[in-house]
Amino acid sequence: MMSPTEEDFELELRSLSGVLNVEIRHRDNGDVDAVTLIVTGQDPSAIRVMATQIVNLYYTEASVIVEDASKAISPREIQAVRVALVRTDFNPENGNCEVELSYSGRMGVGRAGSGQLFGGAEATLAALRELGYNIPFYLLTVMSVATVRGWPVIVTLRPFSEGADMFGIAKSDDDVAAAAMATLDALNRFLTKAPSYQ
Repeated sequence: MMSPTEEDFELELRSLSGVLNVEIRHRDNGDVDAVTLIVTGQDPSAIRVMATQIVNLYYTEASVIVEDASKAISPREIQAVRVALVRTDFNPENGNCEVELSYSGRMGVGRAGSGQLFGGAEATLAALRELGYNIPFYLLTVMSVATVRGWPVIVTLRPFSEGADMFGIAKSDDDVAAAAMATLDALNRFLTKAPSYQ
């Protein structure tokens, strides 16, 4: 379980422009060993400088790795394969969202018609199911913390059976992308397991 300090630390890293995902690795004694950021649309070296400054405020011994998502989409040998957000789209004529995800070279596309925020989260869950994930949660809420674009979106997922709600937060200038990223954030620990391909 993450400490409140580590949650604040991860949230600060996720709020950097262009950050899609954050992975934190720990040493045997529980200290943070390394932080990996997956970024898109930004200069990875500039993000690394900003991330290093944040990391040094919390964990001076931790290393920082920044990977460009556009180069990480093709299958390759890595320590832990993760679900990556490839693209999002919103059709204002019919109100439909489309979210495309990648996992180990496989692509999953989900569609939903519930507006940009709720639809973006629903489409993300549909794309995960297409990738082979059995998602034991349903979408409870999707909300923006402000009434203007570019503010964080918070997604709440509730398990079908007993258990704690899962929360995710993400920020993007695009509401569908923010909802998709926040949904993936809420499922971050759940998605470390490989999907069961059918």
